[in-house]
Amino acid sequence: MLKGRSILLGITGSVAAYKSIDLIKRLKQEGASVKVIMTGASQRFITPLSIELAAGDKIYTDMFEAPLSHISLPAGADLFIIAPASADIIGKYANGIADDMLSTTLLAYSGKVIIAPAMNWRMYENPIFRKNLNYLASLGIKAVGPDRGSLACGEEGVGRMADIEKIMESIITSLTVQDLAGEQVLVTAGPTREYIDPIRYITNRSSGKMGYALAAIAKRRGAEVTLISGPVSVIPPDGVDVVTVGSAREMRTAVMEALPMSSIFIMSAAVADFMPVDVRDSKIEKKERLQLNLVKTRDILEEVGALKSKPFTVGFAAETGHRLDRARKKLLGKDMDMIVFNDVSRKNAGFDVDTNEVVILDRGEEKKLPLMSKKDVAVAIFDRILELKENRL
Repeated sequence: MLKGRSILLGITGSVAAYKSIDLIKRLKQEGASVKVIMTGASQRFITPLSIELAAGDKIYTDMFEAPLSHISLPAGADLFIIAPASADIIGKYANGIADDMLSTTLLAYSGKVIIAPAMNWRMYENPIFRKNLNYLASLGIKAVGPDRGSLACGEEGVGRMADIEKIMESIITSLTVQDLAGEQVLVTAGPTREYIDPIRYITNRSSGKMGYALAAIAKRRGAEVTLISGPVSVIPPDGVDVVTVGSAREMRTAVMEALPMSSIFIMSAAVADFMPVDVRDSKIEKKERLQLNLVKTRDILEEVGALKSKPFTVGFAAETGHRLDRARKKLLGKDMDMIVFNDVSRKNAGFDVDTNEVVILDRGEEKKLPLMSKKDVAVAIFDRILELKENRL
């Protein structure tokens, strides 16, 4: 995601400074080069040697050791992130103070800046600090976190530095082309549960990972995203409006309510095909044999396809075996713009895994993708959506 990118990282005096090692490792795993500036206070929490070993490069601590480095370092950076960002550096930055290597370099940098505040909750809620933070936000400086939780002082409150994955997502988003800006994307994800009695239900193996990846990539590329999700254990992306549902009926209701405000609709949820005719109010007694009377659930994609006015519509065809013919039939029969076929019987593809191997079909072409991460599949899906939408103009 960050291959060839140059990231400038500032580390300030906070107990969260040790987390910067993990951040550096993640940045390098994504292909970025990392230059690090440490304040004097940060070196009381973690040694420059530890950071230098993680970064694999020289660490900058004193502007007089490398003259004009406060000019040369920002000149080659694609993004500047301060993590952790103490109240001290935020106050200096907001008021144009340059009295050390980090604050001087910040003032010399004119690109994208992200800060990850970390401090005691009382400091974070101080009106003077909040004024500084709000002022930086008005200039386009993005703040990630802080989160609520146990603090170094033993108290509970808002002040913990944001999770590394959350910081990484903010960095990647900031360096991603916002080609979905202005789009209202509606994504469904996960399974539905059709109850037999208060304890038992019919469901399927869908983990929701593909739908959540689609929502994350859409948000990363600038879209406003609504995610309608069945019961899953996946953490939703930041900044996405999540609507949780249980049954196929609830999924249909939520989709129909959100559809009029959407410009792109992706139905990646594995909605149950059948539901019990009768749902018992109390637990069914255990017996040797139980016969269920099932009825077909309403086909959400079929209903959407029949609408006169609808968004760009994408469906999924999860099959066992290479049944592309069934996917093509669904594409035309339900009047979709695009369908994504995947053989869920294949190893490392489909349900419960982080990878997928799909074929993207539309009215004009079909494109087979190799096995890749579900986020990479989501990128390919949105690339094709944008191509087809542009061709319509």
